[in-house]
Amino acid sequence: MRIDFSVWEDNRYRLVKTVVTNKDGRTDQMILKPEDTKVGKYELVFHVREYFSKIGTPMPELAFIDTVPVRFAVFDTQQHYHVPMLATPWSCTTYRGS
Repeated sequence: MRIDFSVWEDNRYRLVKTVVTNKDGRTDQMILKPEDTKVGKYELVFHVREYFSKIGTPMPELAFIDTVPVRFAVFDTQQHYHVPMLATPWSCTTYRGS
């Protein structure tokens, strides 16, 4: 799945990078390294419809879920922030993992 990672700067989200998950549904490298982490607001945009279309899941023209933005804040740079997202073409859930 393609994921866009952005940081809140100058009153808007600025795209930092785009990553793609591997066959296990994880990124091969950390999206934001601990030494680069700053207190602030961040956004991950998960491209759900695109992912299910690419793997051959029949999708209606107007998909129930297209892209899923997950906005979160880093409030302590000494903590670990793992933001998994579980998705089907009809639902999704996210949480702060360990």
